Amino acid sequence: MARLKGTGGWGGQIAPGSVPAPRGLFFLVALVALFAATPAPVDAYIGPGAGFAFLSSFAVFFVTFVLAMASILLWPIRFLWKLIFKKRAPKTDTERVVIVGLDGLDPNYCRKYMDEGKMPNFEELAESGDFQQLETVMPAMSPVAWSSFATGVDPSRHNQFDFLNRDPKTYLPDLASVFIGNVSRTLNLGKYKIPLGKPVIRMLRKSVPFWRILGDYGIFSHVLRVPITFPPEKHKGVLLSAMCVPDLKGSQGTFTYYTDDESELGEATGGVRYRIKKVNDIVEAYVPGPENSMSKDNEELREPFKIKIDEAKGVAHFEFNGEKFTLKPKEYSPWIRTAFKPGLGIKVWGLVRFYVMEMTPHFKLYVSPVQIDPEKPAMPISHPAYYSTYLSKLQGSYATLGFCEDTWGLNERVIDEQAFLEQAWLTHEEREKMFFNALSQCRKGLLVCVFDGTDRIQHMFHRYKLDDHPANQGQDTEVHKGAIDNLYERMDEMLGRIMRITEKDKKTVLMVMSDHGFTQFARGFNLNSWLVENGYMYMKDGGTDCSDWFRGVDWSKTKAYSFGLTGIYLNIKGREGQGIVEPGEEAQALRREIKEKLSGLRDSERNNDVAITEVFITNELYDGPYVGNGPDLLPGFNHNYRQSWAAAVGKADGRVIHDNPKAWSGDHCTDWRLVPGILFSSKRLVRENPCIIDMSASVLDLFGIAAPRHMQGRSFFRPDQTEERREPTPQEKIANG
Repeated sequence: MARLKGTGGWGGQIAPGSVPAPRGLFFLVALVALFAATPAPVDAYIGPGAGFAFLSSFAVFFVTFVLAMASILLWPIRFLWKLIFKKRAPKTDTERVVIVGLDGLDPNYCRKYMDEGKMPNFEELAESGDFQQLETVMPAMSPVAWSSFATGVDPSRHNQFDFLNRDPKTYLPDLASVFIGNVSRTLNLGKYKIPLGKPVIRMLRKSVPFWRILGDYGIFSHVLRVPITFPPEKHKGVLLSAMCVPDLKGSQGTFTYYTDDESELGEATGGVRYRIKKVNDIVEAYVPGPENSMSKDNEELREPFKIKIDEAKGVAHFEFNGEKFTLKPKEYSPWIRTAFKPGLGIKVWGLVRFYVMEMTPHFKLYVSPVQIDPEKPAMPISHPAYYSTYLSKLQGSYATLGFCEDTWGLNERVIDEQAFLEQAWLTHEEREKMFFNALSQCRKGLLVCVFDGTDRIQHMFHRYKLDDHPANQGQDTEVHKGAIDNLYERMDEMLGRIMRITEKDKKTVLMVMSDHGFTQFARGFNLNSWLVENGYMYMKDGGTDCSDWFRGVDWSKTKAYSFGLTGIYLNIKGREGQGIVEPGEEAQALRREIKEKLSGLRDSERNNDVAITEVFITNELYDGPYVGNGPDLLPGFNHNYRQSWAAAVGKADGRVIHDNPKAWSGDHCTDWRLVPGILFSSKRLVRENPCIIDMSASVLDLFGIAAPRHMQGRSFFRPDQTEERREPTPQEKIANG
């Protein structure tokens, strides 16, 4: 089986291409350390890498047992301490708050479907309680908005501006939400490298999530799959991490595709492609795992599988990791557990699904990204550490990857729309089981659960809502035309079941919310190409193009550059490694110059439509302590426009605005005023124009707890508290000029 060129994906958000980044932090050796880490170059993806710490299941249960015994022995002391010093929230009419996060649910669609009678439960909740648009933040993207939801502050205070951040010294990307440190020393033992220490895995989101504040007052919280909760933080309650949890390879989701059709063996974004041979109806291959950082050669760990193809019966018989199962074409396997073996008796457990795309005339097989097995997690993905194991024992194996739905698999046409939808709904059903189990247990306190299939399905099926969308060329435009309609109807059915449970308890407040809405993404805007065209970015060869991550850029002449999905950075002297723009007045003048040129820019090839409504200068919009970590400029794209795929990975390709032909055809990385989210509440809101930043203060208020002074948000269950406001929100700043 020959390996062909491929790349690991950015979870469907952007394709990283090729970049040096940490990879290969590996494993627990019980006699040496609980964690291990060894850096190595990566040529495929960004992420904590296999560069994360593997925690063995034995260690999980051993540590859990020790902590449990210690807890029992110390209980009398802890009880007396809490009795004397515990903070107490005043009694209120609310004893339980249930928040259902439906990522990306759009207020315009909600109104449309409610008017058509397709969302009767949402309509009932709106009539008995309230329904308003929920202002999102700028940039209008999930990691940014959900961080504001959790902390009650804007991006310059929680330090999240994008999925990616750049190293200003090298201009290369890192995950914005997580820092992975390295083990400084190892012990050479034959062919093995034994780590003498453990790596640092640290969340880069700043400020304090409101469930930690609730915990200070003794209020228990269930926090399920809220984005940017990896690595899990301690609090009084349970938590299962979500967005930016890597797969077992350390990427944000790397699929594997096997085929004997040579025409499909080109480059891949978001995965790897393998050529296979069918010999006497037998196919033998392997599932690629993480690099073996315990080995001096850092070889890739692999787990073989064998397939016997029965064309007469139209089935494929699999043997993998001691298990046997049979699949028909267009059928997913259940989660199959697999153990990768780096040596010294250690096993790293993962989960995969198999999906036979086609049996004849060519055999085509899709294998999902290898998920961290929640039953024996290779790294901490929950709090307490055993909580993921508990859920696995309760409901069976489930997806743990931050981006569970393989958007790049569909973008690359490795899977089709039906396979993607089935995958998304399988993941949703797993999430429902978690949620309803938590709902049955959570009699008092907080329960918040985010369902993100609502976001992924809208990203991938928005082209069906626009007849002339470029992504429709040569593709089906009828079979899945109702995918988004069906999505909203299914969310309504789920809400009905939730309401039948919560409405029995008059001391429960139910809120259904989204972090942003949606719009079309028909045209990509390459900010780097625009910067080249306008003399702000230069190439070493004098040309107009550069490849991934600015390879070919002449930094000695370049004043500005763009990457990720959010904005433009200036090449500032003393901040960037090869900066040339003087900080202070020169930099601010350059920001204003670029803002004036880009704001209102029109697309001459598409009806002269406005492509960028307005460009925001970040340090005028925000003034928090982390404002310097974000882009210098935040372009607000209009409906139909977004940063192009090429610009997102630091390319300039000679095209400023061009069609987006990918299945990823809907988006929200636009001017945030165009894509508000939703807020339905069983308790009527007292204040209008709620913002996602207000969610934290509002939940605290329901439990009778005053928001801490650092929070910008204010409760929308109280009359206007302008005088109590510590800092104005960006929305208020713009409204006030």
